[in-house]
Amino acid sequence: MVESSIILEVKRLEVNRGGTMILKVPSLQIKQGEILALIGPNGAGKTTFLQTISYLLIPFRGQIFVKGAEVGRDYSILDYRRRLAMVFQEPLLFDTTVFHNVASGLKLRGLKKSEIRNRVMEQLERLGIAHLRDRSAKGLSGGEAQRTSLARAFALQPDLLLLDEPFAALDPPSRESILGDLEEILPQSGTTVVFATHDRQEAFALSDRVAVMRGGAFLQLGTPEEVVNHPVDEFVASFVGVETLLKGEVTQKNGGTIVVSVSGKRVEAVGDVGRSESVILCIRPEEVLLSLPPYPETVSARNVFTGKIVKMVPMGPYQKVHLDCGFPLIAYVTHHSQKALSLMEGKTVRASFKATAVTVIKKG
Repeated sequence: MVESSIILEVKRLEVNRGGTMILKVPSLQIKQGEILALIGPNGAGKTTFLQTISYLLIPFRGQIFVKGAEVGRDYSILDYRRRLAMVFQEPLLFDTTVFHNVASGLKLRGLKKSEIRNRVMEQLERLGIAHLRDRSAKGLSGGEAQRTSLARAFALQPDLLLLDEPFAALDPPSRESILGDLEEILPQSGTTVVFATHDRQEAFALSDRVAVMRGGAFLQLGTPEEVVNHPVDEFVASFVGVETLLKGEVTQKNGGTIVVSVSGKRVEAVGDVGRSESVILCIRPEEVLLSLPPYPETVSARNVFTGKIVKMVPMGPYQKVHLDCGFPLIAYVTHHSQKALSLMEGKTVRASFKATAVTVIKKG
Protein backbone atom coordinates (compact mmCIF):
# COMPACT_ATOMS: atom_id res chain seq x y z
CA MET A 1 0.00 0.00 0.00
CA VAL A 2 1.26 3.47 -0.86
CA GLU A 3 1.79 5.56 2.29
CA SER A 4 0.11 8.80 1.38
CA SER A 5 -2.80 11.10 2.15
CA ILE A 6 -6.40 10.17 2.74
CA ILE A 7 -8.17 10.03 -0.61
CA LEU A 8 -11.68 9.15 0.62
CA GLU A 9 -13.36 9.70 3.95
CA VAL A 10 -16.93 9.06 5.05
CA LYS A 11 -18.58 10.37 8.20
CA ARG A 12 -21.87 9.31 9.76
CA LEU A 13 -22.96 7.49 6.62
CA GLU A 14 -26.48 6.06 6.93
CA VAL A 15 -29.03 4.65 4.49
CA ASN A 16 -32.62 3.98 5.52
CA ARG A 17 -35.17 2.18 3.38
CA GLY A 18 -38.75 1.61 4.49
CA GLY A 19 -37.91 2.61 8.04
CA THR A 20 -35.07 0.08 8.24
CA MET A 21 -31.42 1.02 8.58
CA ILE A 22 -29.60 -0.88 5.82
CA LEU A 23 -26.23 0.86 6.12
CA LYS A 24 -24.49 2.57 9.03
CA VAL A 25 -20.81 3.51 8.83
CA PRO A 26 -19.86 6.13 11.47
CA SER A 27 -16.44 6.80 9.95
CA LEU A 28 -13.97 5.39 7.44
CA GLN A 29 -10.76 6.66 5.89
CA ILE A 30 -9.15 5.15 2.80
CA LYS A 31 -5.57 6.04 1.86
CA GLN A 32 -4.23 6.74 -1.60
CA GLY A 33 -3.23 3.43 -3.19
CA GLU A 34 -4.97 1.29 -0.56
CA ILE A 35 -6.97 -1.81 -1.44
CA LEU A 36 -9.91 -2.27 0.94
CA ALA A 37 -11.94 -5.47 0.71
CA LEU A 38 -15.52 -5.66 1.96
CA ILE A 39 -16.51 -9.20 2.91
CA GLY A 40 -19.68 -10.63 4.35
CA PRO A 41 -22.66 -12.81 3.44
CA ASN A 42 -25.31 -11.85 0.91
CA GLY A 43 -27.30 -8.91 2.24
CA ALA A 44 -24.47 -7.67 4.49
CA GLY A 45 -24.47 -4.22 2.87
CA LYS A 46 -21.39 -4.48 0.66
CA THR A 47 -23.12 -3.40 -2.57
CA THR A 48 -25.14 -0.76 -0.72
CA PHE A 49 -21.91 0.76 0.58
CA LEU A 50 -20.36 0.85 -2.90
CA GLN A 51 -23.50 2.31 -4.46
CA THR A 52 -23.68 4.96 -1.75
CA ILE A 53 -20.09 6.19 -1.97
CA SER A 54 -20.45 6.28 -5.78
CA TYR A 55 -23.74 8.23 -5.55
CA LEU A 56 -25.63 5.51 -7.42
CA LEU A 57 -27.84 5.16 -4.34
CA ILE A 58 -29.42 8.30 -2.95
CA PRO A 59 -30.64 9.80 -0.74
CA PHE A 60 -28.47 9.01 2.26
CA ARG A 61 -27.31 10.74 5.40
CA GLY A 62 -23.72 11.65 6.10
CA GLN A 63 -20.74 13.20 4.40
CA ILE A 64 -18.28 11.98 1.79
CA PHE A 65 -14.93 13.72 1.38
CA VAL A 66 -12.48 13.28 -1.48
CA LYS A 67 -8.98 14.52 -0.69
CA GLY A 68 -10.45 16.66 2.09
CA ALA A 69 -13.15 18.32 -0.03
CA GLU A 70 -16.77 17.52 0.79
CA VAL A 71 -18.73 16.11 -2.12
CA GLY A 72 -21.85 18.15 -2.82
CA ARG A 73 -20.49 21.24 -1.10
CA ASP A 74 -16.83 21.83 -2.03
CA TYR A 75 -16.93 19.42 -4.94
CA SER A 76 -19.79 18.73 -7.34
CA ILE A 77 -21.26 15.22 -7.44
CA LEU A 78 -20.70 15.08 -11.21
CA ASP A 79 -17.01 15.98 -10.88
CA TYR A 80 -16.63 13.41 -8.11
CA ARG A 81 -18.26 10.64 -10.14
CA ARG A 82 -15.94 11.39 -13.05
CA ARG A 83 -13.05 10.44 -10.77
CA LEU A 84 -14.55 7.02 -10.11
CA ALA A 85 -14.74 3.80 -12.09
CA MET A 86 -16.89 0.82 -11.18
CA VAL A 87 -16.85 -2.81 -12.29
CA PHE A 88 -19.88 -4.98 -11.60
CA GLN A 89 -20.51 -8.71 -11.50
CA GLU A 90 -21.90 -8.43 -15.03
CA PRO A 91 -19.41 -6.81 -17.47
CA LEU A 92 -22.11 -4.57 -19.06
CA LEU A 93 -20.29 -4.25 -22.39
CA PHE A 94 -21.53 -2.38 -25.44
CA ASP A 95 -22.33 -4.23 -28.68
CA THR A 96 -19.06 -3.27 -30.34
CA THR A 97 -15.42 -4.39 -30.36
CA VAL A 98 -13.22 -4.87 -27.34
CA PHE A 99 -11.16 -1.82 -28.35
CA HIS A 100 -14.19 0.46 -28.60
CA ASN A 101 -15.58 -0.82 -25.29
CA VAL A 102 -12.37 0.07 -23.50
CA ALA A 103 -12.23 3.42 -25.32
CA SER A 104 -15.85 4.37 -24.59
CA GLY A 105 -15.27 6.27 -21.34
CA LEU A 106 -12.27 8.09 -22.77
CA LYS A 107 -14.29 9.27 -25.76
CA LEU A 108 -16.94 10.69 -23.43
CA ARG A 109 -14.19 12.66 -21.71
CA GLY A 110 -13.11 14.16 -25.03
CA LEU A 111 -9.55 12.85 -25.14
CA LYS A 112 -7.54 13.01 -28.35
CA LYS A 113 -7.52 9.91 -30.56
CA SER A 114 -3.80 9.32 -29.99
CA GLU A 115 -4.23 9.47 -26.21
CA ILE A 116 -7.24 7.15 -26.38
CA ARG A 117 -5.34 4.62 -28.45
CA ASN A 118 -2.32 4.68 -26.14
CA ARG A 119 -4.40 4.22 -23.00
CA VAL A 120 -6.56 1.48 -24.51
CA MET A 121 -3.64 -0.54 -25.84
CA GLU A 122 -1.76 -0.17 -22.56
CA GLN A 123 -4.66 -1.71 -20.64
CA LEU A 124 -5.35 -4.40 -23.23
CA GLU A 125 -1.72 -5.48 -22.98
CA ARG A 126 -1.73 -5.28 -19.20
CA LEU A 127 -4.80 -7.52 -18.94
CA GLY A 128 -3.64 -9.93 -21.62
CA ILE A 129 -6.38 -9.28 -24.17
CA ALA A 130 -4.59 -7.20 -26.82
CA HIS A 131 -5.16 -10.01 -29.31
CA LEU A 132 -8.92 -9.50 -28.82
CA ARG A 133 -8.95 -5.79 -29.67
CA ASP A 134 -11.08 -6.27 -32.82
CA ARG A 135 -13.26 -9.05 -31.40
CA SER A 136 -16.94 -8.34 -30.90
CA ALA A 137 -17.96 -8.24 -27.26
CA LYS A 138 -20.71 -10.73 -28.09
CA GLY A 139 -18.10 -13.41 -28.84
CA LEU A 140 -16.17 -13.12 -25.58
CA SER A 141 -16.02 -15.71 -22.83
CA GLY A 142 -16.98 -14.67 -19.30
CA GLY A 143 -13.35 -14.17 -18.30
CA GLU A 144 -12.52 -12.21 -21.46
CA ALA A 145 -15.57 -9.99 -20.98
CA GLN A 146 -14.63 -9.21 -17.39
CA ARG A 147 -11.04 -8.44 -18.41
CA THR A 148 -12.46 -6.01 -20.97
CA SER A 149 -14.58 -4.38 -18.27
CA LEU A 150 -11.53 -4.05 -16.02
CA ALA A 151 -9.46 -2.60 -18.87
CA ARG A 152 -12.18 -0.02 -19.50
CA ALA A 153 -12.09 1.01 -15.84
CA PHE A 154 -8.27 1.18 -15.61
CA ALA A 155 -8.08 3.20 -18.85
CA LEU A 156 -9.95 6.02 -17.11
CA GLN A 157 -7.11 6.26 -14.57
CA PRO A 158 -9.65 6.73 -11.78
CA ASP A 159 -8.82 8.11 -8.35
CA LEU A 160 -11.02 5.37 -6.93
CA LEU A 161 -11.91 1.99 -8.45
CA LEU A 162 -14.97 0.18 -7.07
CA LEU A 163 -15.31 -3.56 -7.69
CA ASP A 164 -18.66 -5.16 -6.86
CA GLU A 165 -18.12 -8.94 -6.77
CA PRO A 166 -16.67 -8.82 -10.30
CA PHE A 167 -15.56 -12.47 -10.34
CA ALA A 168 -18.58 -14.16 -8.74
CA ALA A 169 -20.02 -15.36 -12.07
CA LEU A 170 -16.73 -16.70 -13.45
CA ASP A 171 -15.62 -20.32 -13.53
CA PRO A 172 -12.77 -21.13 -11.08
CA PRO A 173 -9.92 -21.15 -13.66
CA SER A 174 -10.98 -17.77 -15.09
CA ARG A 175 -11.39 -16.29 -11.61
CA GLU A 176 -8.00 -17.53 -10.43
CA SER A 177 -6.32 -16.24 -13.61
CA ILE A 178 -7.73 -12.72 -13.23
CA LEU A 179 -6.98 -12.62 -9.50
CA GLY A 180 -3.39 -13.63 -10.21
CA ASP A 181 -3.04 -10.81 -12.73
CA LEU A 182 -4.64 -8.25 -10.42
CA GLU A 183 -2.22 -9.15 -7.62
CA GLU A 184 0.49 -7.70 -9.88
CA ILE A 185 -1.50 -4.97 -11.66
CA LEU A 186 -3.02 -3.22 -8.64
CA PRO A 187 0.25 -2.49 -6.76
CA GLN A 188 1.89 -1.38 -10.02
CA SER A 189 -0.94 0.99 -10.91
CA GLY A 190 -1.21 2.54 -7.45
CA THR A 191 -4.99 2.61 -7.92
CA THR A 192 -7.12 3.00 -4.79
CA VAL A 193 -9.65 0.16 -4.70
CA VAL A 194 -12.73 -0.76 -2.68
CA PHE A 195 -13.56 -4.36 -3.46
CA ALA A 196 -16.74 -6.19 -2.41
CA THR A 197 -16.77 -9.97 -2.28
CA HIS A 198 -18.25 -12.83 -0.27
CA ASP A 199 -15.14 -14.90 -1.01
CA ARG A 200 -12.64 -14.38 1.81
CA GLN A 201 -9.77 -15.89 -0.17
CA GLU A 202 -10.22 -13.23 -2.88
CA ALA A 203 -10.21 -10.56 -0.20
CA PHE A 204 -7.10 -11.85 1.57
CA ALA A 205 -5.21 -12.25 -1.72
CA LEU A 206 -5.78 -8.67 -2.92
CA SER A 207 -6.35 -6.37 0.03
CA ASP A 208 -4.35 -4.24 2.43
CA ARG A 209 -7.30 -4.07 4.82
CA VAL A 210 -10.47 -6.11 5.21
CA ALA A 211 -13.84 -4.93 6.52
CA VAL A 212 -16.19 -7.67 7.68
CA MET A 213 -19.78 -6.51 7.21
CA ARG A 214 -23.11 -7.69 8.57
CA GLY A 215 -26.45 -5.91 8.67
CA GLY A 216 -25.03 -2.82 6.98
CA ALA A 217 -22.34 -2.31 9.63
CA PHE A 218 -18.59 -2.87 9.83
CA LEU A 219 -18.03 -5.50 12.52
CA GLN A 220 -14.25 -5.47 12.16
CA LEU A 221 -11.76 -3.52 10.09
CA GLY A 222 -8.09 -4.42 9.94
CA THR A 223 -5.34 -6.11 7.98
CA PRO A 224 -6.09 -9.62 6.71
CA GLU A 225 -3.73 -11.00 9.37
CA GLU A 226 -5.51 -9.08 12.16
CA VAL A 227 -8.97 -10.16 11.06
CA VAL A 228 -7.98 -13.81 10.56
CA ASN A 229 -5.95 -14.18 13.75
CA HIS A 230 -7.85 -11.85 16.08
CA PRO A 231 -11.57 -11.90 15.17
CA VAL A 232 -13.69 -9.69 17.42
CA ASP A 233 -16.69 -12.01 17.72
CA GLU A 234 -18.14 -15.39 16.78
CA PHE A 235 -19.59 -14.22 13.49
CA VAL A 236 -16.32 -12.75 12.25
CA ALA A 237 -14.42 -15.82 13.41
CA SER A 238 -16.69 -18.23 11.56
CA PHE A 239 -16.74 -16.06 8.43
CA VAL A 240 -12.95 -15.90 8.16
CA GLY A 241 -12.53 -19.66 8.46
CA VAL A 242 -12.51 -20.58 12.14
CA GLU A 243 -14.17 -24.01 12.21
CA THR A 244 -14.08 -24.68 15.97
CA LEU A 245 -15.78 -22.27 18.37
CA LEU A 246 -15.84 -23.46 21.98
CA LYS A 247 -17.64 -21.82 24.89
CA GLY A 248 -15.92 -22.08 28.26
CA GLU A 249 -14.96 -20.44 31.53
CA VAL A 250 -11.52 -19.29 32.64
CA THR A 251 -10.38 -21.35 35.65
CA GLN A 252 -6.73 -20.30 35.88
CA LYS A 253 -4.62 -17.33 34.91
CA ASN A 254 -0.83 -17.42 34.83
CA GLY A 255 0.67 -14.29 33.33
CA GLY A 256 -0.42 -14.22 29.71
CA THR A 257 -1.64 -17.82 29.73
CA ILE A 258 -5.09 -18.96 30.79
CA VAL A 259 -6.78 -22.31 31.33
CA VAL A 260 -10.35 -22.60 30.13
CA SER A 261 -12.80 -25.30 31.14
CA VAL A 262 -14.63 -26.58 28.06
CA SER A 263 -17.12 -29.40 28.71
CA GLY A 264 -14.97 -30.47 31.65
CA LYS A 265 -11.74 -30.44 29.60
CA ARG A 266 -8.78 -28.11 30.22
CA VAL A 267 -7.79 -25.99 27.23
CA GLU A 268 -4.77 -23.70 27.49
CA ALA A 269 -4.71 -20.44 25.55
CA VAL A 270 -2.90 -17.12 25.44
CA GLY A 271 -5.10 -14.21 26.46
CA ASP A 272 -5.65 -11.40 28.94
CA VAL A 273 -8.85 -12.57 30.58
CA GLY A 274 -9.69 -12.77 34.28
CA ARG A 275 -10.70 -15.87 36.21
CA SER A 276 -14.36 -16.96 36.04
CA GLU A 277 -14.92 -14.96 32.84
CA SER A 278 -16.89 -16.61 30.05
CA VAL A 279 -15.04 -16.82 26.77
CA ILE A 280 -15.20 -18.30 23.31
CA LEU A 281 -12.14 -20.15 22.03
CA CYS A 282 -11.44 -20.02 18.29
CA ILE A 283 -9.31 -22.77 16.76
CA ARG A 284 -8.54 -22.84 13.06
CA PRO A 285 -8.61 -26.36 11.53
CA GLU A 286 -5.14 -26.05 9.99
CA GLU A 287 -3.69 -25.56 13.51
CA VAL A 288 -4.87 -28.99 14.69
CA LEU A 289 -2.43 -31.89 14.21
CA LEU A 290 -3.56 -35.53 14.22
CA SER A 291 -1.46 -38.56 15.15
CA LEU A 292 -1.97 -42.29 15.80
CA PRO A 293 -0.68 -44.65 18.51
CA PRO A 294 1.95 -45.35 19.56
CA TYR A 295 2.00 -41.67 20.50
CA PRO A 296 5.33 -39.91 21.06
CA GLU A 297 6.01 -39.29 24.75
CA THR A 298 6.20 -35.52 24.39
CA VAL A 299 4.81 -32.92 22.02
CA SER A 300 5.41 -29.18 21.89
CA ALA A 301 1.68 -28.39 21.90
CA ARG A 302 0.11 -27.52 25.26
CA ASN A 303 -3.27 -28.97 24.27
CA VAL A 304 -3.40 -32.71 23.61
CA PHE A 305 -6.65 -34.69 23.47
CA THR A 306 -7.76 -38.15 22.46
CA GLY A 307 -10.74 -38.09 20.13
CA LYS A 308 -12.84 -40.20 17.85
CA ILE A 309 -13.44 -39.32 14.20
CA VAL A 310 -17.20 -38.86 13.79
CA LYS A 311 -17.25 -37.59 10.20
CA MET A 312 -14.95 -36.88 7.27
CA VAL A 313 -15.88 -34.46 4.50
CA PRO A 314 -13.89 -33.92 1.25
CA MET A 315 -12.82 -30.27 0.87
CA GLY A 316 -10.95 -30.05 -2.44
CA PRO A 317 -7.30 -30.81 -1.67
CA TYR A 318 -8.14 -31.52 1.99
CA GLN A 319 -10.29 -33.72 4.15
CA LYS A 320 -12.30 -32.00 6.86
CA VAL A 321 -12.13 -34.23 9.94
CA HIS A 322 -14.80 -33.84 12.63
CA LEU A 323 -13.62 -35.09 16.03
CA ASP A 324 -15.30 -35.78 19.36
CA CYS A 325 -12.74 -34.99 22.04
CA GLY A 326 -15.33 -34.48 24.76
CA PHE A 327 -15.99 -31.31 22.80
CA PRO A 328 -16.23 -30.88 19.01
CA LEU A 329 -12.97 -30.20 17.18
CA ILE A 330 -12.27 -29.89 13.45
CA ALA A 331 -8.99 -30.51 11.65
CA TYR A 332 -7.88 -30.37 8.03
CA VAL A 333 -5.60 -33.05 6.63
CA THR A 334 -4.28 -33.58 3.13
CA HIS A 335 -5.41 -36.62 1.17
CA HIS A 336 -1.86 -37.92 1.47
CA SER A 337 -1.99 -37.66 5.28
CA GLN A 338 -5.40 -39.29 5.34
CA LYS A 339 -4.05 -42.33 3.50
CA ALA A 340 -0.80 -42.44 5.49
CA LEU A 341 -2.70 -42.39 8.79
CA SER A 342 -5.57 -44.59 7.48
CA LEU A 343 -8.06 -42.09 8.85
CA MET A 344 -11.70 -43.13 8.77
CA GLU A 345 -14.89 -42.58 10.70
CA GLY A 346 -14.87 -44.27 14.10
CA LYS A 347 -11.07 -44.28 14.44
CA THR A 348 -9.44 -42.97 17.61
CA VAL A 349 -6.66 -40.39 17.14
CA ARG A 350 -4.75 -37.86 19.14
CA ALA A 351 -5.38 -34.19 18.35
CA SER A 352 -2.98 -31.47 19.45
CA PHE A 353 -2.73 -27.71 19.07
CA LYS A 354 -0.64 -24.97 20.64
CA ALA A 355 -1.90 -22.48 23.19
CA THR A 356 -0.80 -19.71 20.82
CA ALA A 357 -3.08 -21.16 18.13
CA VAL A 358 -6.18 -20.38 20.21
CA THR A 359 -7.86 -17.00 19.83
CA VAL A 360 -9.81 -15.91 22.91
CA ILE A 361 -12.97 -13.80 22.61
CA LYS A 362 -14.61 -12.41 25.72
CA LYS A 363 -18.35 -13.04 25.92
CA GLY A 364 -20.85 -10.32 26.63
